[in-house]
Amino acid sequence: MTDKAIDIPLLGAHTSTQGGLHNALHHGTTIGATTIQLFTSNQRQWTSRLLSKEMLDAWHHMLETTAMQQVMSHASYLINLGSNKEALLAKSRSAFVEEIQRCLDLKISYLNFHPGAATGDSAEACLDRIVQSLWSLEPLFQQATPLRLLLETTAGQGSTVGHSFEQLAYIIERVKEVVPIGVCIDTCHIFAAGYDIRTLDGWETTLTQFESTIGLNHLYALHVNDSMMPFGSRKDRHANLGDGAIGMACFQAIMQHSKLRTIPKYLETPNGETMWAKEIQQLKGFY
Repeated sequence: MTDKAIDIPLLGAHTSTQGGLHNALHHGTTIGATTIQLFTSNQRQWTSRLLSKEMLDAWHHMLETTAMQQVMSHASYLINLGSNKEALLAKSRSAFVEEIQRCLDLKISYLNFHPGAATGDSAEACLDRIVQSLWSLEPLFQQATPLRLLLETTAGQGSTVGHSFEQLAYIIERVKEVVPIGVCIDTCHIFAAGYDIRTLDGWETTLTQFESTIGLNHLYALHVNDSMMPFGSRKDRHANLGDGAIGMACFQAIMQHSKLRTIPKYLETPNGETMWAKEIQQLKGFY
């Protein structure tokens, strides 16, 4: 038996929790996924759901039944851990603690989050506030936990930070001894931010930059999306695989590259109900 025969790629998508959190896992099975990403609460509201015993029992039963691995939660879009507005920063920090607690209760592997936005302040000050926000989380990680926080690479729209490897490295170097931290590369975002990943050679250059700036030991996940917008646009517009400016050669490379093929990958492409099963099969075909 070859290694490839027993080596199953971790592929999935951001699935819906309609009808209960556990349904996100079930939905994953219907599209041929081996992992999923989900929101554990409404991503556009500050008020979060309380997880009842029944909800937790249903989740853990489905998690065991489906055998999904390395499940990832995506934090609320409202959270800005680098905000220069005192009230928003306080609300963001409180909401992020609740995100972490839900992930711990659900035994989720990763909590992916957008680093933050400067909103009129300097990027440097924003990065420092993100570091301070993450330092405040130390008490939540006093005991061993499977949960790791993942900074998502951003496209660099507006005043958002996290669009350069240098900015991510700045945060990681200052918090890595305090909280479990890592990076989720979004293919659409880094392409829009100016990292050319359209070819295998492009990936080689990008990964060399990542290794020298951050360290590949900090890369834990990939968001797999094509881009509606051109290279270096600094605009975040996802497209279905092969239908955007990145192209399928990129996605073949991430399924075959020795440094990327075993990393869990999550689709956030449009038209999920009709496209995700097809896109997962396309990616598996490259493996």
